[in-house]
Amino acid sequence: MARVLLDSPVPHLDREFDYLIPVTLDERARPGSRVAVRFGGRPMTGWLVSREDEPATGAQLTELTAVLTSVPPLTEEVLASARAVARRQAGVVTDVLRAAVPPRVAQVEKAALAEDAGAAADHPVTLAVEEAPEGEPVGAGEGIAPTVWESLEGGRAFVAAVLAGDGPRAAAVVPSRLLEWDEAAAMAHLARAVAAGGGGVLLLVPDHRDLDRLCAALDDAVGEEAYARIGSEDGNTPRYRAHLAALRGTRRIVAGTRAAAWAPVRDLRLTVLWDDGDDAWAEPRAPYFHAREVVLERTRRTGSALLFAGPSRSVPVQRLVESGWLLHLGPSRAAQREIGPRIVSTADAWETARDPFAQRARLPQAAWGAARAALLGERPGPVLVQVARAGFIPALVCDRCRTPARCRRCAGPLGFRDARAARLGEVACRWCGTRERGFRCTECGAGALRAGARGVDRTAEELGRAFPRIPVHSSSAQHRLGTIPPGPSLVVATVGAEPVAEDGYAAALLLDGDAQLQREGLDVPGRVLARWLAAACLVRPAADGGVVVVTADAGEAVNALVRRDPDGFAAHQVAERRELHLPPAGRLAEVTGEASAVREYLDLVEAARRERPEEDVHEDPHSAPLDGGPARLPWIGPVPDAADETRSRALLLFPYAAADATVAALRAARSAASARRETSPVRVRLDPAGVL
Repeated sequence: MARVLLDSPVPHLDREFDYLIPVTLDERARPGSRVAVRFGGRPMTGWLVSREDEPATGAQLTELTAVLTSVPPLTEEVLASARAVARRQAGVVTDVLRAAVPPRVAQVEKAALAEDAGAAADHPVTLAVEEAPEGEPVGAGEGIAPTVWESLEGGRAFVAAVLAGDGPRAAAVVPSRLLEWDEAAAMAHLARAVAAGGGGVLLLVPDHRDLDRLCAALDDAVGEEAYARIGSEDGNTPRYRAHLAALRGTRRIVAGTRAAAWAPVRDLRLTVLWDDGDDAWAEPRAPYFHAREVVLERTRRTGSALLFAGPSRSVPVQRLVESGWLLHLGPSRAAQREIGPRIVSTADAWETARDPFAQRARLPQAAWGAARAALLGERPGPVLVQVARAGFIPALVCDRCRTPARCRRCAGPLGFRDARAARLGEVACRWCGTRERGFRCTECGAGALRAGARGVDRTAEELGRAFPRIPVHSSSAQHRLGTIPPGPSLVVATVGAEPVAEDGYAAALLLDGDAQLQREGLDVPGRVLARWLAAACLVRPAADGGVVVVTADAGEAVNALVRRDPDGFAAHQVAERRELHLPPAGRLAEVTGEASAVREYLDLVEAARRERPEEDVHEDPHSAPLDGGPARLPWIGPVPDAADETRSRALLLFPYAAADATVAALRAARSAASARRETSPVRVRLDPAGVL
């Protein structure tokens, strides 16, 4: 008989069911296969998780309808990790598996079976380097050069432990992204050394632009036949082909985005995740897990090495460093001064005295002078201009009282869509698109408008007029540039869409700093600092004239940027969170839905908590002995949602000591509410970013 996990998002069906295996399907019905069954008189699909001799119940069993896969795409390790992630997020296992295993493509399976039939079992792909001779340390063979990671403090010991298969775990702060510090090349060289010793490697980057650069570096380091690429933008057929290649062991290295975090790499020895603070790592669908949680769980189960790397340090990773679960890798202060650019804040006392209007000007004198020197100086090069908003003039305000202009139909922000609309005075709502005619301020009654914010297109137009013979490029989410050729040019980019200059930027102007820092959210300062540091790492060293100018009021994030101290900033954030019992020092559950549904769900949670005793916290990556706190903390809410008064939101703060029991109660309450079908559904998210 078979134990089957139904492919259903319904919480109370999130368990295994027994089915008989007919003789005709006995050979194909292997654990990890996708199967077709009947449940409640309806056809459904599911995952065959195990074969057993005896059923778990005395009920009459039905037979499997069909086995849908010729090659079982789900491994035992991935299934166990998916269960753990679903349990941690109070979600449904099959929701996690939907993200972990790409949709089946029959032609790809047939091609894989034909390839296996024509080749010897477990035949490895030849890499660009030879494997180390027997008895020799891995990585000692000719052709494997030392990696740039070894130049970091603690890096040499980390790399040696990785190549020896000891499974170290570390978090690295890199000082630059240029030349030998190009993250794509650095990751590819490390993967080459590990794969040469017979180990599997998983390389993860945030988006497809980074993936393209990583794949180009892997092409040079190991050859395009030695690795598999998994990206959500690539389509189902390439994803499934890469998934089966990793599963069968014909590719030792897997490179990809968030979708690749679940790749079934054989003999996994190293996982590298770049810039874990990027928004792209968060799964937007239930159960809303983060790729960081996936690699932490898989590392714990496989005993493989793990490396978080990037120009900055996220607060969750810093907490794991302080707990001792991750080692700290970083450049020395001398190396940082040698490699990094000079960073200038227009809010310091000297710049303020030199330019009294610096606080009010969008482009202060220091920024203007740095751009002019970089474009027209002795060693000219491209200048990066980072702005906060896309579009032309995305927000307008009253010219008299500066009240934001809002649409009379939906209360959305009014703005100019492009330069033509600004010339013609065509004001339109950014939300519903309704044109506004005869605007009158709701506060003072004035009818004149002025720009409240300038987007990437408007900034590019203004700088183009200021430097008439200099090419101007714009990059945003709608039109992202990958690389910029050498030579003088202006590159205006929104946050996170900065292209890479081939020889590095001569200067970077970080505009709209105050607008970014004034956004609401507990993680806002850290995320703004991370984007600043990512841009600064694209600028030439100070010895080559590289300079970064940040236009923002003096504050903790600005000071950390000037000092190039992301780990110190993250450590301060961890201390504040621990004092307030906020994530990641504690855990947080958010429940949203209709007011009545939220109240009934909270009643079910309280009932489940009373029935389940507190459990001891497990020794896993998400818990650390330094996080204490009371066993229980009260609910905050339910309170009306600011965006929709018909909906409510409730928060529950709880420490790690109560995490297992509390999350179990949240899952039990979801199952109970689903089985009743008496109320509207609620959304449950654990540790979501941007809630507070």
